Amino acid sequence: MRSTLENPLKQVSEFLSQSPLKAFIGGEWVPAADGATFTTRDPGTGAPLAEVPAMGAKDVDRAVQAATRAFRTSGWAEMTPNVRGVLLHRLADEVEKHKPVLARIEASDAGKILAQAEGDIQNFVDTMRYFIEISLHVERRTPLAVKGHEATTVRLPWGPCGFIVPWNFPFLLIGWNISPALAAGNTVVIKPAEDTPLSALYLGHLAQKAGIPGGVINVVTGYGETAGAALASHPGLKRMSFTGSPEVGRLVAEACGRNLTPAKLELGGKGAAVIFDDVDIETTAAKLAGAITFHSGQVCCDATRWLVQRSIYDRFVDQCVGRLKAVQVGYQLDPASQMGPVVSAKQRDRVLGYLERGRAEGAKLLLEGGPASVPGRNGFYVKPALMAGELANVAAREEIFGPVAYLTPFENEAQAIAMANDTDYGLANSVWSADLDRARRVAERMVAGNSWINAHNVFAHGVPYGGINKSGLGGGVLSFETYLDYTRGLSVVRPL
Repeated sequence: MRSTLENPLKQVSEFLSQSPLKAFIGGEWVPAADGATFTTRDPGTGAPLAEVPAMGAKDVDRAVQAATRAFRTSGWAEMTPNVRGVLLHRLADEVEKHKPVLARIEASDAGKILAQAEGDIQNFVDTMRYFIEISLHVERRTPLAVKGHEATTVRLPWGPCGFIVPWNFPFLLIGWNISPALAAGNTVVIKPAEDTPLSALYLGHLAQKAGIPGGVINVVTGYGETAGAALASHPGLKRMSFTGSPEVGRLVAEACGRNLTPAKLELGGKGAAVIFDDVDIETTAAKLAGAITFHSGQVCCDATRWLVQRSIYDRFVDQCVGRLKAVQVGYQLDPASQMGPVVSAKQRDRVLGYLERGRAEGAKLLLEGGPASVPGRNGFYVKPALMAGELANVAAREEIFGPVAYLTPFENEAQAIAMANDTDYGLANSVWSADLDRARRVAERMVAGNSWINAHNVFAHGVPYGGINKSGLGGGVLSFETYLDYTRGLSVVRPL
């Protein structure tokens, strides 16, 4: 669907000019109960974008109650999948129609290159339509062959579900999270990251335009330690999903555990790319350099440990250094920019701090990295960096979340597998080789939720994506199994 929207820049300006913005609860636009707000800023300039409600426990309770009422009384849960699918298709259509507006909001708020933000908006649309299609074909009542009984299992929606989404892919991850829940008949409360709340609020506007009943989609904004904590610990939720760091994920799981609320946790990673000596060095270097600089390396499943077979190590390093030196760091809305800023001053300091800590522990800087200067822009820019050394180094073991890769050589297949699996994380790795039998063999021995071959960051609808160990808990996303996570089973039995 091609957008026919007139003057999207004007619509962005009109949206931001409403500052202070309001949250979306029960189909209404409301301020925080105490009137508190916070400022969201453009990472590329440091300038304020808008004032947003800083909501607390009272506001979160109001949102959960609104979601509960909508589940019980709006008819959403009782609609046939076809009728519910019509409304969700209208929402997907509105999102697609407003893609130029949403992409600019997302790029400005998250520091994304505009083309990448446009891709994220389209991914939301595609994800929503994927789960609508599943909902139309899933078998809700399944007869059971049980001697002496008439028995059936029925799949039903849970009720109000909570979602805490991170700042690196705000709108895309809202789509990954709420699409299966809504398609299955649940209602939702979304808490976006305080760094990037704007696209979630605009979604509320589009939900109204699409005719989604009030209370089915709710958006509360605020800080993680207040609004986020209140949502995770709310006893009225029937399911909870959190995407973010393992450290905060533990807190969310603990809060949900006290209420026995099932929690889905999509957490961080320290992925490996295992590069064998039969690859096309130039092509492989280009793809991995592109992966580590995509959204300034702020991608949890990125390959940040590059394990390179020794015989090609020096040539591979030379190719990567050359390519990363040529990356144009600039303002995210500048068409010439290839990599934008990181999301905040705090994140910039984190990336630069890991470079210093890694070097202090003996890592060699193959490409120095450091702060980047963009003329006329007082934003949060860093240069790509390459480090090398022992895998015990802090920069090789901890998630940096920036355009930084750590390289080390390996001798043979067995050593490469052992090195790739020597981590507390377990999200995603990739194997690079012209020998596909070897690539598949190595991929299947990875201790992680995802293994990719001759590619990295591959997210196809229908393929489960999730993590293990410190990288996740409670199931993955993007698949038929995800849809089933948002339905509860009920056994109906009559003795014969």
